[in-house]
Amino acid sequence: METTTATAKRGTTLTIRGLDVAVIERLKNHARARGRSLEADLRDLLTYASGQPLVVDPLEEADRIAAMTPRVSVAHRGADA
Repeated sequence: METTTATAKRGTTLTIRGLDVAVIERLKNHARARGRSLEADLRDLLTYASGQPLVVDPLEEADRIAAMTPRVSVAHRGADA
């Protein structure tokens, strides 16, 4: 008998409808080239993607990252150098 905890840990099924056949073939080829099943490749991709931060405004994100970057003064050399 399977417990609720075992079911939750295994996860559930996700169905994606209307995906272009060419996209599916490219995904299959990508997985095959790495010696993996399409399912395993997609599971890892979705797991990775779900852990990434959501960037709603790319310019705001760039400003946030720039604010963490130390300022470096660069001396400009003239044409005589």
